[in-house]
Amino acid sequence: MTKIGVHSFVWSAGSSREALDAVLTRSHELGFDLVEFSYIDPKQVEVSWLAGRLRELNLGVAISMGLPPEGDVSSEDPAVVTNGEAILDAAVALTRDLGGTKLAGILSSSHGKQEQAVTKRGWDTSVAAVSRAANRAKQAGVTLNLEIVNRFESNMLNTAAQGLAFIEATGASNVLLHLDTFHMNIEEADVGLAIRHAGDKIGYVHIGESHRGYLGTGSIDFPKIFDALVAIGWDDVVTFESFSSAIVDRDLSLKTAIWRDLWSDNVALAEHARRFITLGMETARLKADLVRQAHLPSS
Repeated sequence: MTKIGVHSFVWSAGSSREALDAVLTRSHELGFDLVEFSYIDPKQVEVSWLAGRLRELNLGVAISMGLPPEGDVSSEDPAVVTNGEAILDAAVALTRDLGGTKLAGILSSSHGKQEQAVTKRGWDTSVAAVSRAANRAKQAGVTLNLEIVNRFESNMLNTAAQGLAFIEATGASNVLLHLDTFHMNIEEADVGLAIRHAGDKIGYVHIGESHRGYLGTGSIDFPKIFDALVAIGWDDVVTFESFSSAIVDRDLSLKTAIWRDLWSDNVALAEHARRFITLGMETARLKADLVRQAHLPSS
């Protein structure tokens, strides 16, 4: 059965105990199965407390992040690559200590618009760094889920096919794809076909609308996406991600160009998203069942 997650920035961009507890409580009250946190600094958060609250509320957790320029593992500067690996290792440790198994996001390069295409050297450097990080993450029981994002947020992995080639090059069984419908809607020739082609190499899924607001109010063909997820037998987490200038994390808001209020009532937004995803997946399963039924005439 598909689990439904929610990004913490639907509720709050704060990292105080009060803010984090409100994120968990709201998510639990509205029936979500998992909360995704953008990377939080263990020096500013009592990780053991947060892990305990997640267990108390029976909530799963995922961590997402984008590498900063000073931690770009595709850099030609070895010191920057080394720093990037240290950042990945710290994020893996946080994921493990919170009781999670999925580290997701832009893990193969820095997050942000680049001024030139990635070079073969940069690609190879990133593959080697991610492979080493994945080997260490495997010991922690954590998968590295490489987010496929649009051209304005990375010059490395913009399509699922590029991600599959990267994964194959690492040779690591715990490096998987993190697919996001917002980004796929920009870059993929056919989002449904891309999902079917990626198949069992998908480790994490973000559901987001073309304008980052209410699901179903933009241009994305969600029935095709739900059909594809059912076709590949997806029974893991589908996490709702939405941003509005109503809830601002300065760094992420600038990098993802969040300039307007696409919603102000986050409870209504989240309730709608959970219903939308649940009904979408259920409808896709019913359609698949009808396709499989032979309906032979009785004698």
